Amino acid sequence: VQLQASGGGLVQAGGSQRLSCVASGRAFRMYVMGWFRQAPGKEREPVAAITWGGGSTEYADSVKGRFTISRDNAKNTVYLQMNSLKPEDTAVYYCAAASGGKTISFLFSGGADYWGQGTLVTVSS
Repeated sequence: VQLQASGGGLVQAGGSQRLSCVASGRAFRMYVMGWFRQAPGKEREPVAAITWGGGSTEYADSVKGRFTISRDNAKNTVYLQMNSLKPEDTAVYYCAAASGGKTISFLFSGGADYWGQGTLVTVSS
């Protein structure tokens, strides 16, 4: 599986941005998908994750109520809608996938099988 993330850019605080991640491979619908981020000088951290059917999601406390993860299995794409952005949301955002029936909690703990290349989101104050 190859993951291609896009949608990053410069946005003002309070604004919105939507990230997309397109996955190759016919078994996309069987993967748990997620987004992680890494800010300058910090370790990579989980942001959000979603089950293959989209019925369950998980979010980091820092983004709850502001970010929404979703997926379109027909398009092999997972999205991250980011609203009310803050300067501390500035980071490189990575999409990730976990296969083999792994749970979103497992993915959230960093147990991804595949990683995308990252897309930079910069939030100006």
